[in-house]
Amino acid sequence: MHIDCDDCAMQASDACGDCLVTFLVDGGPLDLHDEESTALSNLADAGLVAPLRLVPLQRNPRDAAAS
Repeated sequence: MHIDCDDCAMQASDACGDCLVTFLVDGGPLDLHDEESTALSNLADAGLVAPLRLVPLQRNPRDAAAS
C-alpha cells in the first residue's frame, strides 16, 4: 500500500492529527507491505494505534493524461 499525504483529501484537516501516517512518518509518503498494513489495521482495531484516515483524492483521469 502506498500512502502519500499529498494524495489525501483530508490533508491539513483535523483528521491529520489522528492519522496513523502522522505517527509513523509525519506526513508521508509511506509504502507498506501487505503484512505491515494488516498488522497496523489490527492494532488500530484494538485501539492501540490511531487508524489510517486516508481519503484518496478523486482525480480526473483526463487531467493526469494532460500532464
